[in-house]
Amino acid sequence: MNTKLIKISVNDCIGKYDEAACLLKDGQVVGIPTETVYGLAGNAYSEDAVKRIFDAKGRPQDNPLILHIAGPEQIELFCHHIPQKAYNLAEKFWPGPLTIVLPAKEVVP
Repeated sequence: MNTKLIKISVNDCIGKYDEAACLLKDGQVVGIPTETVYGLAGNAYSEDAVKRIFDAKGRPQDNPLILHIAGPEQIELFCHHIPQKAYNLAEKFWPGPLTIVLPAKEVVP
């Protein structure tokens, strides 16, 4: 796995965000800062990207990853058997520190 450090500043961020997006679309893994730690991001539809995250973290396959989505309207893309309470909670608390655990669809590697 090759590592590339891309420093982003306010003045030159657009091209570098595009570069990170291209890497993600290509099945690569990108490290991103969050409010507490750096996280590893990958395309949730890509088995290769998901495998790369597990490999990079040395994480066992039975320890699932978190799938972040933009909002409640995306829940159905990745999950099934979604109770109305999940939508109600998402509408009330997202964006924010709320995790909802739901069964994944087959499209999620």
